[in-house]
Amino acid sequence: MTRPTPLLVLGLGNLLCGDDGLGAAAVARLDRDWEAPPGTLVLDGGTLGLTLLPLVEDAADVILVDAIQDDAPTGALVRLAGDEVAPAVLHRLSPHQVGVADLLDGARLHDRYPERLVLLGLVPLTLGLGVERSAGVERALPALVEAVVAEAGRMGHAFVPRSDNEKALRPLGDVARVFGL
Repeated sequence: MTRPTPLLVLGLGNLLCGDDGLGAAAVARLDRDWEAPPGTLVLDGGTLGLTLLPLVEDAADVILVDAIQDDAPTGALVRLAGDEVAPAVLHRLSPHQVGVADLLDGARLHDRYPERLVLLGLVPLTLGLGVERSAGVERALPALVEAVVAEAGRMGHAFVPRSDNEKALRPLGDVARVFGL
């Protein structure tokens, strides 16, 4: 089945819950620092859950970016792919992300699950109320963005680095939010 979006990179999480906002921060940096391949969507999906279903269903490949609970140290990179993703979103994402499991179940139910699905993220320190990310997560954000670029490349979607002049014209935070499209 041909899908209109070759790649969807979707940042997830709640900006008001500390490290849970790292998905939004990562896609903002990705959008500022890298030119996406044609047809690719790089979006901040926040905590919209099932509202994101049409975007996921229309994408051949999906990279989800979020805080992922793990026994590794704060800021450690975590990569889950394929059949590992659905169980992980039930147990390893923050409690604010219950909607991600429903999102993936909805795509499967409609027989429009992505051809390739990867969940990339960092181990959070705190998911409590607050707009500041922990130092460990903040230090690891550039590596997470590089991991997203590398993952997209392995899928055949080549991001191109922006020049310093282009970056200056794209301040952090200008990435499209799903509800603002």
